Amino acid sequence: MGAYLYILECSDGSLYVGSTRNLDNRIQQHDSGRGSVYTRSRRPVRLVYQQEFEHVGEAYDAEVHLHGWSRAKRLALINGQFELLPELARKKWKRDSSPPGE
Repeated sequence: MGAYLYILECSDGSLYVGSTRNLDNRIQQHDSGRGSVYTRSRRPVRLVYQQEFEHVGEAYDAEVHLHGWSRAKRLALINGQFELLPELARKKWKRDSSPPGE
């Protein structure tokens, strides 16, 4: 059985990342207020990205990985701008500040 990584755009413009085995059912749960505490007050939601995986563990691992991504990097993925992902993965430091620990 396959599984999905998905990204929803909430009514406030925020992005929600999740994974599931039944994408249609899960989106309906989010849109009805039964999907998650986060999306409950940000309805309606709209599916903006999905990726299918062979195993649910792979979809979950991808979800956890995307939780650490910035909004800009998630938007690049959604928009298919894969060439931007490496640059967006680099930490940006202000010119007048040093990385932590220095």
